[in-house]
Amino acid sequence: MDSSSANGRNSIKLSRSRKRKKIWIAISAFVLFVLLILLILGFTVFKPKHAITTVNSVKLSGMQVSLDPINLRVDLNVTLDLNISVKNPNPASFRFGNSSTLLYYRDGIVGEAGIPAGEILSHKTMDMNATLALMADRLVLDSNVYSDVLSGTLPLKTSTRIAGRVTVLNVFKHHLVSYTYCDLSINVWNRTVGKSDCKYRTKF
Repeated sequence: MDSSSANGRNSIKLSRSRKRKKIWIAISAFVLFVLLILLILGFTVFKPKHAITTVNSVKLSGMQVSLDPINLRVDLNVTLDLNISVKNPNPASFRFGNSSTLLYYRDGIVGEAGIPAGEILSHKTMDMNATLALMADRLVLDSNVYSDVLSGTLPLKTSTRIAGRVTVLNVFKHHLVSYTYCDLSINVWNRTVGKSDCKYRTKF
């Protein structure tokens, strides 16, 4: 009688143990399945896409030129207005930190404008404006400025860098950096922006 009861209890314990084991196996298999699905989605549907940056317009909003032929110098002030749009093609918001646009004259930085931090919603486009003022004091010692102004064409370059992050499902975090480079030519005597050639690049 006692032996039969003991055997019954052992049988019940063994049955429960096997049941718990099956439950844990099922839970583990389900978790692995979900992780696998998320991993596949992370490399397919939720794979990060390049942010599309476009320079819509470059306008010359101000320009002053004063020649000093005796000393072969020129006093020059230039202000450029840039309108830039950034499209976020990702299925999640693109949050970016404080960014900047730099103005170059013959590879030397002569101006800078800040772009405040922001957020671009999924599949949306944000317009940004940047005003670049040429720092005349940085051109004083550059002998090329005088000859360029006399020729009527001032070559300038702009460089914009926007860095941020896309987070999908609060799991997949992707860092994106968007670069925009523009070569410009300023027509000195009619005070207009001549040809402009812009190139774009995104880095993960």
